[in-house]
Amino acid sequence: MATQSPFSWLSDVADKLRTHLPIDLPQALMPPPWAVKELQQRVVLFLNHVLMQEPLARERLQRQRGRRVRLHWRDQLFECQFTPAGLLDLAATDQAAASPDLVLRLSEDSPFALARTLMQGDKPAIRIEGDVQLAAEVNWLIDHVRWDVEEDLARLIGDAPAHTLAQIGRRGVAALRHFVQHAATPKASL
Repeated sequence: MATQSPFSWLSDVADKLRTHLPIDLPQALMPPPWAVKELQQRVVLFLNHVLMQEPLARERLQRQRGRRVRLHWRDQLFECQFTPAGLLDLAATDQAAASPDLVLRLSEDSPFALARTLMQGDKPAIRIEGDVQLAAEVNWLIDHVRWDVEEDLARLIGDAPAHTLAQIGRRGVAALRHFVQHAATPKASL
């Protein structure tokens, strides 16, 4: 007997809403362009914060300066370029029409399935178009660069409380990952 997702009712509700509402529901739920731009700026700031803690990653990215990468998921685009300092910057809007050096297209359309894949510790399916060497550099970053949450917490609240909170967080993530892995695995019928 296959295990049914506890969130399957959401797709039923969305289907019923689509048939009864005169508007395009996904378009109605889209944030305004200025909010998307602000969110992208915050993502770049966060990624740069993480990269600043990794000198080897910045050194590798310095060799890629000026190269652009576009991440494409559903109808959302996130395009950035590498700076001479080995950090990221949003691609200028006048350059966005030009083709990027690398395009990464997430194959999974469902945000729930994408979240489940990430929570299981797997990489989502991605279609790669463009420079293979640049794709290898981006893959190296994904595999080797990690955010040291405990270090950032220690700057705010001290070493001992940060260590305790980080342990609690790691246990919570492990429990959630265990739950997601077992909930996604179909159970054999007796």
